[in-house]
Amino acid sequence: MEHREEDVNLGANKYSERQAIGTAAQSQDKDYIEPPPAPLFESGELMSWSFYRAGIAEFMATFLFLYITVLTVMGVSKSDSKCSTVGIQGIAWAFGGMIFALVYCTAGISGGHINPAVTFGLFLARKLSLTRALFYMVMQCLGAICGAGVVKGFGKTLYQTKGGGANVVAPGYTKGDGLGAEIVGTFVLVYTVFSATDAKRSARDSHVPLLAPLPIGFAVFLVHLATIPITGTGINPARSLGAAIIYNQEHAWNDHWIFWVGPFIGAALAALYHQVVIRAIPFKSK
Repeated sequence: MEHREEDVNLGANKYSERQAIGTAAQSQDKDYIEPPPAPLFESGELMSWSFYRAGIAEFMATFLFLYITVLTVMGVSKSDSKCSTVGIQGIAWAFGGMIFALVYCTAGISGGHINPAVTFGLFLARKLSLTRALFYMVMQCLGAICGAGVVKGFGKTLYQTKGGGANVVAPGYTKGDGLGAEIVGTFVLVYTVFSATDAKRSARDSHVPLLAPLPIGFAVFLVHLATIPITGTGINPARSLGAAIIYNQEHAWNDHWIFWVGPFIGAALAALYHQVVIRAIPFKSK
C-alpha cells in the first residue's frame, strides 16, 4: 500500500492538471510593451532605402490590384448575360482575393496598405509618420492609375463603353446613400486591419493562430458583396482615382468626391473606435 501511494503521488506530480482550452493566455502575463507612437515627421526616413523600397512595394501592389480587379469588372460588363460570367460574386472574390494575396506578399516590406484609407487610419493611430503616409498615398495612386491604364490598353472601346470600372452612385440611390455605404464599408475594412494586426492581441491570443491577410481579404470580399449594387464599392480612394482618371467621363467625376470623403471618414472612425474603445489607450496609466 505504501508503494502504491508513492506511485499515485508521483503520477499526480508528473501529469499536472491542465487549464481549459483558451484560458492559458488570459491567465498568464505576456511580455508586451506598447510601442511608442510614430513621430509626425521623420526626416531620417528620407535617407533610408527601406523607405523607398516600401513605397515601390505599395506602387506595385496597387498596380496589380487594379489590373486584376478592373479586368474582372470588364469581363463581367461586356457580357449580355451575367450568368455566363463570374458575376458580382466573382468580382467580389477578385477584390478580396487580391487583397489577401498582396497583403501577404507586401506586409513585411511596407505593411501592405494598398489603400490610402488604410494608410490614413494607421496614421491617425500614430502607427506611421506623416512623411511615410503621404509617400504611400502618392505611390498607391500612381500604381492604381497605371493598373487601370494597362486594362484600357487591352480594349479602349470596351473600356470606355462599359464604364471602365469607375465608381459611381448607381441609379435609384442618392449621393447620401453612396456616402454612407462608403463610410460603413471602409469602417469594416479598417477595423479589421487594426484587429488583425494588433500586436497586443497576437501576444494575448497566441493560442489562436491568425494569418492577418485572410480576415482583411475576407472583409473586402464581404463589403463588395454588399455595396457593389450601390457604388460599385470604392472603400479605396486610389482604386477609385485610378479608374476615374483613365475612364475620364464627367459622370464619374461628379460622384468622385464620395470615394475620398467616405473612406477617409470611415477610416478615422475605425481608428478612433479601435484605439479609444477597444484598446482604451488614452485611459491607460503611464
